[in-house]
Amino acid sequence: MKALYYEKLEDDCVKCQLCPRECILKPDQRGYCRARENRDGELYSTIYAQISAIALDPIEKKPLYHFYPGSEILSVGTVGCNLSCMFCQNWHIAHDKAPTRKVTGKELVELALRYNSIGIAYTYSEPLIWYEYILETSKLAREAGLKNVLVTNGFINEEPLKELLQYIDGINLDVKAFHRKFYKEICGGGDLEVIKKTAVLTVENCHLEVTTLLVPGLNDDPEEIEKLSKWLASLSPDIPFHLSRYFPQYKMDLPPTDVESMLEAKKVAEKYLNYVYLGNLTNADRNTYCYQCHYPVVKRSWQVDVDLKDGHCPRCGVNIPIIL
Repeated sequence: MKALYYEKLEDDCVKCQLCPRECILKPDQRGYCRARENRDGELYSTIYAQISAIALDPIEKKPLYHFYPGSEILSVGTVGCNLSCMFCQNWHIAHDKAPTRKVTGKELVELALRYNSIGIAYTYSEPLIWYEYILETSKLAREAGLKNVLVTNGFINEEPLKELLQYIDGINLDVKAFHRKFYKEICGGGDLEVIKKTAVLTVENCHLEVTTLLVPGLNDDPEEIEKLSKWLASLSPDIPFHLSRYFPQYKMDLPPTDVESMLEAKKVAEKYLNYVYLGNLTNADRNTYCYQCHYPVVKRSWQVDVDLKDGHCPRCGVNIPIIL
């Protein structure tokens, strides 16, 4: 399918304008993400309707804890990414040659309805490079009464993001670190200021939760966690913040994140944010507590139990911003 957001240049070259890399491509060249190709002076999506992974997941797995807790969502991914993080957890579909199969947007919506999913989550690899397919499918899903969720690195230009956000209900934004050097040296590029702008636009348009994978010695310093948490709180202290444990993967062989450093990071973040969770950690407390009286308003074990009274804590009455 012909891509959106590109500019034609001389000599049949094109300039992709989807993400801030803005790759300039000669005929037959593909962009950094491997998902967009110059064909005779026009830009095309090479992954339109191509799915590499599909599953019916708990919404908490995205992770989204304040967005229809206890529900299930049809989750799909494609191949490629516009970053190249050394610790990539899904490198086999983001950077390798994973097999795909064609599933139209209409078929995807029908699957979601058939399995009583609350909607569709575009996840696993980087969904924003799947832009044309997601834009079309999210419109169909919205018409069918389904929710649309993105799990994304947020590295996208403002204009295409604004267009897409009209049809998105929830986002988990992966903030890799809170300093530029990490993006440049560990993620192969990216721009923290772009990610911050994505967060601002998301808060203004739909539900936002944030995840940071804590990599030992690289982005887990308490001072950095404090700066990130303080900045998120300036958007809203109610943004759920997920601190996830790193394990060796792809091109990085550092030892797993120390549990004590994760607990310390959570303690630091909770100075500014009302809801901080630890992920990828055995026996972590996944419950949601009222930030005022600490009553467990959502209990998560083998099932999810929600105890709210008209969106408020049943014990102290404070508003708990959870979408039900």
